[in-house]
Amino acid sequence: MAVDPRGADLARLTEEDPGGPVVMLNLLRFAPDGRALYEEYSRRAAAFLKRYGGELLYAGDGDTPLVAGDGQAWDAVLLVRYPDRTAFSRMVADPEYQEITGLRSRALSEAVLQPTNPWPSGRDR
Repeated sequence: MAVDPRGADLARLTEEDPGGPVVMLNLLRFAPDGRALYEEYSRRAAAFLKRYGGELLYAGDGDTPLVAGDGQAWDAVLLVRYPDRTAFSRMVADPEYQEITGLRSRALSEAVLQPTNPWPSGRDR
């Protein structure tokens, strides 16, 4: 299972860009002994977030799901805000960032990386 975005994924991300900031939902399932690798990746990735205007909004451990199908429990959840989809794409394409992606790849057995779009203000919820 893929855990890192690829070229076609990034192309679709920018093609479907509604404009404005994007918050990326990260659902992570660690490989055996992967948490330490992911923590190292996170420490090193912080500089790239700053460089491209990203901001970690939330990071936490998953707990027992209240409502979920089999296999939908996640070890960790992150929300990361980027100024726009292009900033995210530029970050993951950065050759220096590419040097640390192996840490993330080895750390995870499964991942979901989903861009989200804010609801317009005043929208009934």
